[in-house]
Amino acid sequence: MLTNLSIKNYALIDSLSVNFRDYLSTITGETGAGKSILLGALGLVLGKRADISTLKDVDKKCIIEAKFLISNYQLEGFFDENDIDFENETIIRREIAPSGKSRAFVNDTPTTLQVLQDLSEKLIDVHSQHQTHQLSDVNFQFQIIDALAGNAPKIESYKRGLKLFTQLTKDLNELKKNQETATQNYEYNLHLFDELKKAKLQTDEQEVIEQSLDKLNNIEEIKLNLSEAQALALSEEIGLQTLLNSFLTSIHRISSFSNEYEALHQRILSVKIEFDDIAGEIEDFYENVDFDPLELQKLNDRLQLIYNLQKKHAVTTIAELLQKQEELSVKVDEVENSSAAILEKEKEINNVAEKIDKLAKSIFDERAKAIPVLVSKLENSLENLGMENTRFNFSIRHTKQYFQNGKDELQLFISANKGANFGELKKIASGGEMSRIMLSVKAILSEYLKLPTIIFDEIDTGVSGDVSTKMADIMEQMSANMQVITITHLPQIAAKGKQHYKVYKEDIENNIVTRLKELTESERIEEIAEMLGGKEISKTAIEHAKQLLN
Repeated sequence: MLTNLSIKNYALIDSLSVNFRDYLSTITGETGAGKSILLGALGLVLGKRADISTLKDVDKKCIIEAKFLISNYQLEGFFDENDIDFENETIIRREIAPSGKSRAFVNDTPTTLQVLQDLSEKLIDVHSQHQTHQLSDVNFQFQIIDALAGNAPKIESYKRGLKLFTQLTKDLNELKKNQETATQNYEYNLHLFDELKKAKLQTDEQEVIEQSLDKLNNIEEIKLNLSEAQALALSEEIGLQTLLNSFLTSIHRISSFSNEYEALHQRILSVKIEFDDIAGEIEDFYENVDFDPLELQKLNDRLQLIYNLQKKHAVTTIAELLQKQEELSVKVDEVENSSAAILEKEKEINNVAEKIDKLAKSIFDERAKAIPVLVSKLENSLENLGMENTRFNFSIRHTKQYFQNGKDELQLFISANKGANFGELKKIASGGEMSRIMLSVKAILSEYLKLPTIIFDEIDTGVSGDVSTKMADIMEQMSANMQVITITHLPQIAAKGKQHYKVYKEDIENNIVTRLKELTESERIEEIAEMLGGKEISKTAIEHAKQLLN
């Protein structure tokens, strides 16, 4: 509920702060006193566009602040989503600088106008006679019916299912599109894949083949150098092996004379053992090295195959070729397995569709049950408001099409006079009748939903007498479940308020300003008496005012 509205430097208001309380509050005042200014200022807090022409003093900042108690509105999720600190007493502030720059804050956190508008829809419903066009909106009509039907949990579940259904359908279309594209390239991709698979590539084989070919292509030089190395190592007179034996023998003769010589002898012995091993390997290499033209051709062919594949796929390594092979395998599998994937996706879609169809049918059934109840309540309420001949006809039809709130189409027809034909609401009902219908609708909704604060802006225009009293009774009934604020020019409605506020103008040093104050009991009597009889307040008007208040 709205607990306080503070306005500074806006239109005819220099500074104003008013506290509001629960139940029904009424606001009265002469025409032109500034009731529309209050709503304009409140509209800025609710996210409407700012205009610097509304600044009372163009050199000062305009600040409008509204406080709300929101503990019962379950808005924690909204605050989390928009990264705003949640407070049971939430403060919305709007600032308009002389430059025209506007800023908005929720609990001192800067925010956007869109967030402000989304939040304000959950906090305040400002309703005037000109906003009754909402009654002709099918979505609003469904909201009324669903409130009576208690469909909210089912509709939320349906919406989640519809979201999943929509995503799955999108995925299926993407699968079919990919299948169509992939099928066009399937034969070519399959050829490339089979070619790579047939090659049986090994990660390091290119380096091995290149080394083997380097060896075979230089076989003569290898043999010549191995032969020379063998001669140097094994020659009986000057070979390294013979010299090394002599070298070892010389040191061996003195090795027993000291530990140092013995250590030297061991080191030379190690060199000799290693050299003998090397000489043996050289001898083996020489005996086994041989030129094999068939092996050379085989290796050349294999390397050429690798080079050709690398060129075809624009890569330089076997690792990259193997990666290409994996990618082609995926593309081939997509085509070969796409039909199965599509069938699986279609099965999944059918399962979801079956569930949301069942939900949609249940929603429809509950709506069909709720419509007669709604019609009865509306017609009974309007009978008390001087529209006793008004009749409603809701035509609801279950379809195959998915909508955001179910699978139903709805039409509302109304007959405002006895024996008159049914027609569309906006063509049949007058402005005053639309206001009374909207009031009845809001009153019915207040029995079923936790509605935000509602502000009626002269919704009683065009009615008087007994009808206005009935409208006041309805507002009073509504205020048992919610905060209701009504701006009125009718004393019958003004007298029903738990609190009564007056908007008036005051001349301060030739400066006209708008004021708003809560009236005391005696001030209420005078205000209502003036509304009844004019500026010259008579005793009769006073007595009548007291009767209304009592």
